[in-house]
Amino acid sequence: MKKVLIITYYWPPAGGPGVQRWLKFVKYLPEFGVQPIVFIPENPTYPIQDNSLLEEIPEGIQIIKQRIFEPYALSSFLSKKKTKRISSGIIQKHKKQSILERIMLWVRGNLFIPDARKYWVKPSVKTISKLLLDEKIDSIITTGPPHSVHLIGHELKRKLGIKWLADLRDPWTSIGYHKQLKLSAASSKKHKILESTVLNGADAITVTSEITKQEFEKITDRPIKVITNGFDGNRVSTKLDAKFALSHIGSLLTDRNPIVLWEVLQQLVSENEKLKISLKIQLVGVVGDGVKESIQFHGLDDYIEEVGYVSHEKVQEYQTASQILLLLEVDSVETQGIIPGKLFEYFRARRPILAIGPEQWEGGKLVEKHEAGQYFRPDDKEALKQQISHWFNNFENGALHCNSKGIEQYHRRELTKQLANLLSWE
Repeated sequence: MKKVLIITYYWPPAGGPGVQRWLKFVKYLPEFGVQPIVFIPENPTYPIQDNSLLEEIPEGIQIIKQRIFEPYALSSFLSKKKTKRISSGIIQKHKKQSILERIMLWVRGNLFIPDARKYWVKPSVKTISKLLLDEKIDSIITTGPPHSVHLIGHELKRKLGIKWLADLRDPWTSIGYHKQLKLSAASSKKHKILESTVLNGADAITVTSEITKQEFEKITDRPIKVITNGFDGNRVSTKLDAKFALSHIGSLLTDRNPIVLWEVLQQLVSENEKLKISLKIQLVGVVGDGVKESIQFHGLDDYIEEVGYVSHEKVQEYQTASQILLLLEVDSVETQGIIPGKLFEYFRARRPILAIGPEQWEGGKLVEKHEAGQYFRPDDKEALKQQISHWFNNFENGALHCNSKGIEQYHRRELTKQLANLLSWE
């Protein structure tokens, strides 16, 4: 059986789709003749934790830990809330940023290149170099963000010539928040150089969307494979919500604020007495202040059920019980290639998906491709209103269903098979 070392910053008890991506790859790789060994930080600073994911770590998996120095741990003494927000990639709009937050952003972008986990690179390379020889490991995988993890892979490749696959779950220098880091010209250039160094140094690259692949193909001629995120297990069995529940699962930050949705719902509840009684807007996860302000402005306060962060297990129950699942993205060119990890679990829940996002959005196109719901641009107000009215009529008649097609390809086992094929290095 081939051995592969997976180098990742995020691992249970960290929460989020990046954790689940590699947790599931590790689960299924042995079925395809690959023995995974996991390398993680010993004392990380995770902005979100989900202890329930600890129970999903496969038995017998070898996990090796290396201590990490994180500046975020020091800056949290100044402002724990702001530090947590910035380390999560959540950046307030400029006019709402405090002086401290602006300073922290400048430091984050210009002193910690490519990110604040850069101090993990040198000690990790030293530990892993010995480990590769002792364990007779065939290849390594680095997954980011944080993209400093890829610098570990690059250095190991340079020193030892080992086969290296770089998994970039998000774009690097083109991701939306990168422009908000107050970068100097010199710092911006350094980020681009490191991005090119990684993309041209790895033996193979995996990404989570076609648009990201096309973007990186302009920088490198290395082979790039799209392996999306996915879902695992069977659909959770639970009773449907008795109300007409529109649910958003995950962080709903201000930049993703679906103002057009609030406008439409405001109109519909004023026009339809039955909808006024039945409507429920369920927000599971962190909700930005701007979103709350918009909801209040449109007179929808009484319909909101703000749940907050829950375990992954509980998330699946909310998804399956909802009448409509909301998939929302920032309306910008930079987000066209972003496919939220929640989409694939929405597929498994088999509830209609209401997607609102930018033009040519890959996430929205997948919803339509698999006939799992409807995708709208933020300026498609009238069409959006008609669709919600149609769904509500179906709900009233007990006929609100989702007959999605072809989603089996996104099962974690099928995705792991693609990864294992890459690791054959043929």
